[in-house]
Amino acid sequence: MNCCCGMGHMTPAFSVFAKILRMHYQPDTVTLTTLLKGLCLSGNLHKALLFHDRLLAQGFQFDQVTYGTLINGLCKTGHTADAIQVLGKIPQYGIVPNDFMYNAIIDSLCKDTLVSHAFHLYSEMLSKGISPNVITYTTLIYGLCLAGQLKEAIDLLNHMMLKNITPDVLTYTTLIDGLCKEGNIKDAKSVLAIMTQDGVKPNVVTCNSLMDGYCLANELNKAKHVFNKMTRSGVAPNVCSYNIMINGFCKSKLVDEALNIFEEMRHKNLVPDTVTYNTLIDGLCKSRRISCALELLEKMDDRGQPPNLITYNSVLDGMFKNQELDKALVLFNTMKDIGVELNIYTYTIIIDGLCKSGRIIDAKEIFQDLPVRGYRLGVKTYTVMINGLCKEGLLDEALALKLKMEKNGSTPNIVTYEIIIRALLEKGENDRALKHLQEMIARGLV
Repeated sequence: MNCCCGMGHMTPAFSVFAKILRMHYQPDTVTLTTLLKGLCLSGNLHKALLFHDRLLAQGFQFDQVTYGTLINGLCKTGHTADAIQVLGKIPQYGIVPNDFMYNAIIDSLCKDTLVSHAFHLYSEMLSKGISPNVITYTTLIYGLCLAGQLKEAIDLLNHMMLKNITPDVLTYTTLIDGLCKEGNIKDAKSVLAIMTQDGVKPNVVTCNSLMDGYCLANELNKAKHVFNKMTRSGVAPNVCSYNIMINGFCKSKLVDEALNIFEEMRHKNLVPDTVTYNTLIDGLCKSRRISCALELLEKMDDRGQPPNLITYNSVLDGMFKNQELDKALVLFNTMKDIGVELNIYTYTIIIDGLCKSGRIIDAKEIFQDLPVRGYRLGVKTYTVMINGLCKEGLLDEALALKLKMEKNGSTPNIVTYEIIIRALLEKGENDRALKHLQEMIARGLV
């Protein structure tokens, strides 16, 4: 039964359960918990709750493990409200809630950025005499970081240490990652210093967080220092470590260094993933090295990493920007032929490329067809089309499209206004340009 449940094969699992009953064996709590866990793992949450209620009505007994399993299963599948209901009901079944149950719900609430609700449960734990553990505090710190409440996250770390609960590598790494994502490298390094003083050794995730933080702050040399220091400290870089560095090099237009580190990664028998290839291909395309990008695209497919829409969009954008219109259109048609599901970003690239190549009629045709195909046009797509119309001197059409854009719920941004104002000034229509400038100021875009 456990094997079937673990594989999500609930029909044979229940067949075994039926056999137990036919042979007049008495199923115990472990048997029933196994089935409930299987239903949760296979996503049959409604069936799990019905099964629980039916068994309860028939006089079967459950224990803390059962309810911990049920609550955890509900939380892992996004049914947090149901988990809270189960938690509230179990005392009437003679079951005392424990830290595992509370931690599961707190974790789910934090992932949904419902941090105040998570702290309400934390307070409830304390009032019931259930001691929060390192998992509770780590989860709450994660929630605070996710909500951007970094000061409160640091305060909570200090609070847990005062309570003699020792933070582990995950606690410190969670806080370091949160601080780095907000660009607060200084405080992240302070937390790292406390971590090492407490004898907690940073792991690969800790190092990755720091590297990512440095790359976000455009401090690539410091990121390289962390990367090089990892191996010397006995922490082996993983695929994510290399992806961070490749992304950092590409963002700094150091594509050759990114390619070198890509080769180093392969020599260390680390298998590049789709993110690795996409980052490199995008970097090559932005550097106008389209032939290298296409070569890597081919290798990517040969090595068992099928290109996805992000890959194709990068190459498509690169081809248009490199004025390789015919090749871009061939690739666009190939994408459609092989069944790549195109998104609004793909079509925005196509429209922009056609406009900049002087094929405004083709661009308008594709643009007008998008709502018919069920695509919702956003400010970026409208702005690209408005820019194309302005470049062709079709100012009245561009202004009409701006009005239509607003009517359809897309507010022009600063780029939209700049394009229109520049086009009006070039045509000597200063009064209309001033009117749009005043409108832009009124909308707080200056």
